[in-house]
Amino acid sequence: MAMHLGRLSAGPCWLAARGGCGELRSWSLRCAAGRFCRPPGTACPEQSRGLGYGPTAGGGPRLRTGLAAGLAGLAGLAAAAFGHVERAEMVSKSSGAPSPSPGRPEEEDDELARRCSCFMASPVTDLHELRRRPGDVKTKMELLILETQAQVCQALAQVDGGARFSVDRWERKEGGGGISCVLQDGHVFEKAGVSISVVHGNLSEEAAKQMRSRGKKLKTKDGKLPFSAMGVSSVIHPKNPHAPTIHFNYRYFEVEEADGNKQWWFGGGCDLTPTYLNQEDAVHFHRTLKEACDQHGPDLYPKFKKWCDDYFFIAHRGERRGIGGIFFDDLDSPSKEEVFRFVQSCTQAVIPSYIPLVKKHCDDSFTPREKLWQQLRRGRYVEFNLLYDRGTKFGLFTPGSRIESILMSLPLTARWEYMHSPSENSKEAEIVDVLRHPRDWVH
Repeated sequence: MAMHLGRLSAGPCWLAARGGCGELRSWSLRCAAGRFCRPPGTACPEQSRGLGYGPTAGGGPRLRTGLAAGLAGLAGLAAAAFGHVERAEMVSKSSGAPSPSPGRPEEEDDELARRCSCFMASPVTDLHELRRRPGDVKTKMELLILETQAQVCQALAQVDGGARFSVDRWERKEGGGGISCVLQDGHVFEKAGVSISVVHGNLSEEAAKQMRSRGKKLKTKDGKLPFSAMGVSSVIHPKNPHAPTIHFNYRYFEVEEADGNKQWWFGGGCDLTPTYLNQEDAVHFHRTLKEACDQHGPDLYPKFKKWCDDYFFIAHRGERRGIGGIFFDDLDSPSKEEVFRFVQSCTQAVIPSYIPLVKKHCDDSFTPREKLWQQLRRGRYVEFNLLYDRGTKFGLFTPGSRIESILMSLPLTARWEYMHSPSENSKEAEIVDVLRHPRDWVH
């Protein structure tokens, strides 16, 4: 069941002040109501110890290929559940946390309530349950994705200058739900979506088979596998062909086996898809992601950068979807806390890696030819999402999936021309060469 919560105007809780030359000069930590709002991951004062390594061969993190589909498809919302939310005022909590109990007014003003007041809508999980398990990674991850959603949408709304986001809070009858926020036909953005989902229940047999085929050894009880999954996912398509498209997704998955043992892992990534190559933009984007990764280990960025180049490959075209970024899946060592802190750093890198690029190019002049090329490149984006993306495919073939959220990643417009090929030595040919031969942007 989806509840349309209306449209939200500008007035961000996490305010990005516009600076010159596309720079983010300052950030306001207060929402419209004057309440303090934390950036992702700052609720816990403990210092990051860095991402450790498991006991696998070679000393690398215990990473297994391919369970990106697990989060969304299994949960019935698809890992491609995109939707962007922006907010200036608190959305009505039509299906959120209950009112504080009489005689306990402190609940209304506690730290959790203050953090929740800056979200696009109230948490999917009941506040009483979140208070009951404050140190649980599931609680921390849900709050992190809600904060990330709100902050990204605030930044997008300010750049767009007056755009409004539709906000849908939806429920999954099998357990959990999500919040999907979408901007369409804005001043700067043709389509922008930031979606979060928090779901739980029992994995379907098809989902369990999919996971086993990718290396998971799961013990069922009476054919059931209880699971919890949550994540934030976003795709942003600007109007100007000189402003790049971005995609990011960060997720957590947990399965309880018949013997009570819990398997858990994190996955995610962030990648950039420009229509035209801008060397400075590419370096800025990759350097920002590298700085986030380097806080947790010098080996992470090169490993996840290569993984991203390999994953976003359109085989029938022989080219990548974009100029890459980072991508990782099934990250489950050395501990939940250390991997969670790594994911925090990644979410914090989204705004500084991307917003300056949009501000830099959103008012660039462009020709009809350049707009046409943008539409052709978006056709490639559609091809990858529908033919290759594991989360999208799994979600489309999983009963109970929320199709609108799955397809939210697609642009409003795209184009296919028969036997189109860019002219030799043109700017169009330049980006195609990069897509066929990935580059190292930070060394």
